[in-house]
Amino acid sequence: MPANNNTPLLTIFLLFLGLLRFDSFPGLQAATGKLASVPGLYVFGDSLVDAGNNNYLPISISKSNYPHNGIDFPNKKPTGRFCNGKNAADAIAEKFGLPLPPPYLSLRGLLERETRKSAAVTGVNFASGGAGIFNGSDQKLGQAIPLSKQVNNWLSIHKDLSTQLGPSEAQAHLSKSLFTVVIGSNDLFDYFGSFKLRQQSNPQQYTQLMADKLKDQLKRIHDSDARRFLIIGVGQIGCTPGKRAKDSTIHECDEDANMWCSLYNDALVKMLQQLKQELQGSMTYTYFDNFKSLEDIISNPAPYGFADVTSACCGNGGELNADLPCLPLAKLCSDRSKYLFWDRYGHPTEAAARTIVDLMLSDDSHYSSPITLTQLVST
Repeated sequence: MPANNNTPLLTIFLLFLGLLRFDSFPGLQAATGKLASVPGLYVFGDSLVDAGNNNYLPISISKSNYPHNGIDFPNKKPTGRFCNGKNAADAIAEKFGLPLPPPYLSLRGLLERETRKSAAVTGVNFASGGAGIFNGSDQKLGQAIPLSKQVNNWLSIHKDLSTQLGPSEAQAHLSKSLFTVVIGSNDLFDYFGSFKLRQQSNPQQYTQLMADKLKDQLKRIHDSDARRFLIIGVGQIGCTPGKRAKDSTIHECDEDANMWCSLYNDALVKMLQQLKQELQGSMTYTYFDNFKSLEDIISNPAPYGFADVTSACCGNGGELNADLPCLPLAKLCSDRSKYLFWDRYGHPTEAAARTIVDLMLSDDSHYSSPITLTQLVST
């Protein structure tokens, strides 16, 4: 249809360019989602939500950019996600109609300048496999990006966004965006495996230190205009295939490990309540009880669509297919949608990640407090 006389030719030209370069208009991508109240998604954490940052760490061996990882990702591509397909961060982005947040380290360099500008608006993934709240030995040896460094990387994106949109508009944009934090498991694994750490502090002291250290980092994120937080608790890491396989008779969960997870989650919940008070209500958050959600799925898997909630889908045989990690020559389960766990470490399959995200977005507040994620993004 020809343009009328009131339509400037420049507008038509810009619209034409927008059709050619759809990714240069992030708002168009976001418009397809169900919950358009979230303009950006910024992700911090560990391998549960890493989108490939560790691919760019030159000496890290904590990578998953090889088969069978990614076998169900578009084009069967191993992207660095510790999963057969998309992870929970991807599923959250899709629920809100946002592009999958790219790994921060993929946005460096002159050739990535335009991609970085677009991602700064719609969301970036800072997570790193093996990362912890503390700067543990893995991080010090260049194996992962600890949370404090992830926040440094976020501050770099925040600076870009403020320059791109202007300080006032950037502040308004970020106040409506969602900041997701999924971390803590590796700190607990470090505690289990370190006699020195267990000598220095008992489980209650250690988990309280975890919560206190996380509080410091959440404050830094908040001080850079973040207002809405999704904080995901630690799951039942005592029930991962690798932990169960150590009990070679009946494959029971490691209840000591689960107890320490509960101690940390309790400290985390109290810390979040205190932090909101300290910030005088300028921070809103939902805490998702990942421990309870996994406990319910494991105790009654059928309603969730799972047939196996103990074995690793991808592994090298042995007890629960959990003797070795998911390597290119690993034994792969035939129906990934029926398995809760992707590998011996307890990374969820794509089906499991989507199930957990559905529980996050449920109107039922059984797993979420003090409000649900749906209520959070509507505030």
